[in-house]
Amino acid sequence: MHQVTKLHYHQKSKLLDVLFNDDISASFSAEILRVLSPSAEVRGHGKPVLVSHKRDVGIKQILPVGLYAVKLVFDDGHNTGIYSWPYLRQLHENRETLWQDYLERLQAANSNREATLSFKQL
Repeated sequence: MHQVTKLHYHQKSKLLDVLFNDDISASFSAEILRVLSPSAEVRGHGKPVLVSHKRDVGIKQILPVGLYAVKLVFDDGHNTGIYSWPYLRQLHENRETLWQDYLERLQAANSNREATLSFKQL
């Protein structure tokens, strides 16, 4: 089983570096981790929910979950996904296919990755 031996988050570039125990390294954008969150909120209990407008999302906190996973807290408030070591490895190994599928789903829904504008009422 693939274990994670090191995690390092780069706040400026919003990239999470992951080193596995077999010396395979991966780098994930906060965006891909957010839109492909393993949470029930995103997975939709069998039917995935399309998460859009997350190009600029960042990770606020990384919390260990035993010796098998981490919980990522995003700056948009999402905090329910548990990222197990096998899930991170699966994301790494299938990144291109998963990302392309995500982009196609966005296009089919006439949505995009750009952050939505927030308005403040005075």
